[in-house]
Parts: sequence; structure tokens; C-alpha cells
Amino acid sequence: MNRLRGFTLLELLIVVSIMALATAGVGLALRDGAQTQLEREAARLAALLESARAQSRAGGIPVRWRAVPQGFRFEGLPASAQAALPTQWLDAGTATRGPAVLVLGPEPLIGPQQVLITHQNHPDRALRVVTDGVRPFSVESAP
Repeated sequence: MNRLRGFTLLELLIVVSIMALATAGVGLALRDGAQTQLEREAARLAALLESARAQSRAGGIPVRWRAVPQGFRFEGLPASAQAALPTQWLDAGTATRGPAVLVLGPEPLIGPQQVLITHQNHPDRALRVVTDGVRPFSVESAP
């Protein structure tokens, strides 16, 4: 007697599970590089702003951060501290959108401030580096 052979339900579930895991792996591997770069730039900027803010409070000197066409600069810090801080984006395609001047101190409460950063390859995407004036600068998605 010739019996029809087929796949069992368990075999089919295993194959579907393997395909789902492979698809998830490929999806994570193909993450958008420009978005990742923008997130890295925003996190770096938040850390730099906090560093300059701490130096401003410790020295009792007013410090401003300003975006310039070639990158950005910190104004008001002593020359030695200013030389230690970078003045360029990691990627030349990164830029700011809108007003890009932040007051970092020396007062402990600086008022709510934000800067929008974007990348030239995806101008429709932006991230906000923002503070409410009390908390540290953090990164948020821009609307």
C-alpha cells in the first residue's frame, strides 16, 4: 500500500519560524545609515552641550553655542577649554534647521532651548536636541 507522504504541522511551523527569524535579521541589518548617523550626531551634540554648560557654571562665564556653515562653535569659553571641544560635525552632510544659538550658562536655570539637526541626504528627517532649562540636553524626534 502506497501512502501519501507530506509535511507534518510541526515541520511547517519550524520552517515558518526560521523564515521569520531570517526576515527579522535582514530587517535589522538594513537599517537606514543616514538615520543612524543623525542619531549619533544628536547624541554627541547633547553631550558636548552638557560639557560646555558644566564649564560655564564652574567658571561663572557666559557661554553660547552657535551653528556656523562649517559646523558649530562654542563662544565664551577660555581658549584652552575651547580647543578641547570639537567644532565640526562627524558627517559633513549634517546641518541645523532654524535658529541655532543656545545660551548655556552660567546660571543654573537657562530656560527651555532646542536645536533641530538634519542631514542633507534626508532633509525631511530631523532630530531635536532639547532641554527644559533644568534637565540635561536630550535627543527627541522632531515632529
